[in-house]
Amino acid sequence: MFLIFGLKSSERRLAAPTLLHAYCGATVAQVLIRVTTKFSLFFIPLFPVRPARYYLQCTNCGVTQQVDSREADRLAV
Repeated sequence: MFLIFGLKSSERRLAAPTLLHAYCGATVAQVLIRVTTKFSLFFIPLFPVRPARYYLQCTNCGVTQQVDSREADRLAV
């Protein structure tokens, strides 16, 4: 009998607030992205194996920076 298991990461766009980006200096939309990693069995995601990670990606220059969950909650409103 074969057992197929693994980890799968998925991204979800939460919001796109307009902020001043520190790297390029432009005031443009920053896409807030949540990345979750789940354990999967037979290609079915079952449960998360690590806390969700949050990132802000600039729509002007494409630079991505990680933010903590409190900042992500504040930006998602």
